[in-house]
Amino acid sequence: MHNWKKELDALVALTTTFTKSLKIQVERPKSLLGKATEEARVNAPNYSDSEREEIKKRVERFQAHQERFKRERENHADALLRRIRPAPEA
Repeated sequence: MHNWKKELDALVALTTTFTKSLKIQVERPKSLLGKATEEARVNAPNYSDSEREEIKKRVERFQAHQERFKRERENHADALLRRIRPAPEA
């Protein structure tokens, strides 16, 4: 039977050496960084309200979000069905 632990260790060493040899720099667009920071500020918890009020606000935002998804799904399904079904003949 093969010694799989030695093979695994050799593979890990080879992979580690390969990844260290790569010199890749990834730059994110600045517009996305600003947007993420802005969204984080908007969604930051407000500790001046009571916990109950904070929970209530979060639940309301979640329900609004779910309602938006529901409307989008229904609109998409309606558009798809209109495209699939033949137009009524007059």
